[in-house]
Amino acid sequence: MSIDVNNESGTEVDEQAILDIARYALARMRIHPLSELSVIVVDTDAMEQLHIQWMDLPGPTDVMSFPMDELRPPSKDEEEPPQGLLGDIVLCPEVAKKQGEEAETQHSMDEELQLLTVHGVLHLLGYDHEEPDEKAEMFGLQAAIVDGWRGEHGLTGASPAPTVS
Repeated sequence: MSIDVNNESGTEVDEQAILDIARYALARMRIHPLSELSVIVVDTDAMEQLHIQWMDLPGPTDVMSFPMDELRPPSKDEEEPPQGLLGDIVLCPEVAKKQGEEAETQHSMDEELQLLTVHGVLHLLGYDHEEPDEKAEMFGLQAAIVDGWRGEHGLTGASPAPTVS
């Protein structure tokens, strides 16, 4: 799996954890091991520009996903998933920090960035949360992936509750 993490935010983040949880999520979703992903960490000004440009919404947001090859998890009867360019995930640590502090179960900026990375991966794979049934499926899968990764890394506690909109 080729995953690049590029921190352009000026904020120190745990880039290794972002890389590790992205790799874990893609493996768990059975994405071809030669697929490529880019994660870019930006400041609030850059995120706000992207949010306005692509979503026509004001202010910065926490995570945005820009799919490329529209890869999907393989069905149970597929032997080998296709490989390709997954796309880009853009994260904003300043928004993540605020969300972690305001969450029902407070958690760190890095924990929120890990959750947002998985959220972004799922969006790249075609998951959405516009409808209640889609939201239940996506957020359930997101929690399972974050909890599984945390368990493998000896981190205690359940995944932070979803704070993404």
